Amino acid sequence: MTQTQPRSRTFSWSDPSINAASLGRRSGLDVLRSMIAGELPPPPVMHLIDMTRLTAEEGRVVVEMEVQEFHYNPLGSVHGGVLSTLLDTAAGCAVHSTLPAGVGYTSLDLNVKFLRPATVGSGVLRCEGTVLQRGRRTALAEARVLDGADRLIAHATSTCLLFELEPAAS
Repeated sequence: MTQTQPRSRTFSWSDPSINAASLGRRSGLDVLRSMIAGELPPPPVMHLIDMTRLTAEEGRVVVEMEVQEFHYNPLGSVHGGVLSTLLDTAAGCAVHSTLPAGVGYTSLDLNVKFLRPATVGSGVLRCEGTVLQRGRRTALAEARVLDGADRLIAHATSTCLLFELEPAAS
């Protein structure tokens, strides 16, 4: 077995309580747009898996991630958990973008279909999440991961539970 020099990666993140303080006080789309504008920090998971670009409009969110070796599974392709995290982020944020102030959400399920492997040769992965239906108590969203050649890598549907939030104490 050929051995190579170990690689390392370092990253940092902002205190997640900064964003938590906005919950219940601002609409979901306002919170997402504030993160995009740099007024609020992105959540730590974006740094963990190195998601880069985020765009949001009501009912639709796009996140991007350039495939890196640290995303790999033992087979030499992006780990399904990394792709699932990307899909869950896009679907959940799409739901979040439709919520008024005072309403939160949590994922109830995530059903994923992996269609082809992604590698460093796949280029930037683009994951688009869209809301399919939103009711008073639940929302249904889907997300798709596309590679740099616009080939479908993975697809997911997610059901989210909607609930009232108490504004964070000042």
